[in-house]
Amino acid sequence: MTIATELFDLTGEVAMVTGASSGLGWRFAQVLAGQGAKVVLAARRTERLLDLKTEIENTGGAAHCVALDVADRGAIVAAFDEAEEAFGPVTIQVNNAGMAIQKMALETSEKDWRMLMDVNLDAVWWCSREAAKRMISARKPGCIINTSSILATNAMPTLSVYSITKAAVSQMTRSMAVEFARHNIRVNAIAPGYVRTEINSDALDSAKGDVLKKAIPQRRFGEPEDLDGILLLLASEKAGGFMTGEVVVVDGGHSVAI
Repeated sequence: MTIATELFDLTGEVAMVTGASSGLGWRFAQVLAGQGAKVVLAARRTERLLDLKTEIENTGGAAHCVALDVADRGAIVAAFDEAEEAFGPVTIQVNNAGMAIQKMALETSEKDWRMLMDVNLDAVWWCSREAAKRMISARKPGCIINTSSILATNAMPTLSVYSITKAAVSQMTRSMAVEFARHNIRVNAIAPGYVRTEINSDALDSAKGDVLKKAIPQRRFGEPEDLDGILLLLASEKAGGFMTGEVVVVDGGHSVAI
């Protein structure tokens, strides 16, 4: 008989979460640590990471903070070096760091474009490659979990560049899954709909937010904990070992509503 606690047990795994200083990254780190993984917390705001580290350790988990600007390729290598020194090779890589700039296409500057590409797309590529190279070198199975979006397949005014980056992340997920499978490395992505975080709460609570909510069949926005189950499914070899190349939508039915 399969026991759920064993199915999602991540004891012995080392997880790196980028963008861990707030929002979904903060929650992802908590959840992975709660299931026994040693978690490397990576972000630019190290003072926030220290608060999360304390919180995880106070509940019996293990965490280590690394300063990481994902737009800096050299910093990515250094972060993995530090992670290995602290806990050993990363076996669960969660590429969560991202940003959005809301501008119409004709108002988007070259700087805006480059910034979004650097953080939302290029960083996912380089972090995934670095994680995979080190898993292969250590001869360890592992997984890479990317954060995509329902806007990877749907369009909304003012978010064209963001949507482009997320569409590319989804395709990157599929492509890397095919290449890395021979090394026993799974690559999947979570594509959330509108999930409430400290960054977007004011917007979602506005009049425009009320209109947006009515387009969601469940008539509510998601909460970070709504992604706990899919995160653990994709992270656990026991639970999701035969899943790779998938982009899993979690959006209350928003993207399929007619």
